Amino acid sequence: MNCIVCGNPLLFDRVVFHCSCGVFVHAYCWDKHVLQAHQPYFEIGSVNLDGEFRARESKVEEQVSMAQVSEEQVTPLLE
Repeated sequence: MNCIVCGNPLLFDRVVFHCSCGVFVHAYCWDKHVLQAHQPYFEIGSVNLDGEFRARESKVEEQVSMAQVSEEQVTPLLE
């Protein structure tokens, strides 16, 4: 059995993650799998000394919403 991200064999004595989508990945490939396959929404920013998060960019949200709109236009509704 091989890792879905890097293609290398999953060794029996190493940590392997089993994702809810059904794939098996190395522990060090987990973040790549989640970002590539599931594309979660996230913001890039910084935290100040008061512990407040300040977003630098929110373009990711705009791109996701635009992709969803175009996907909805292409996919016909099944009735």
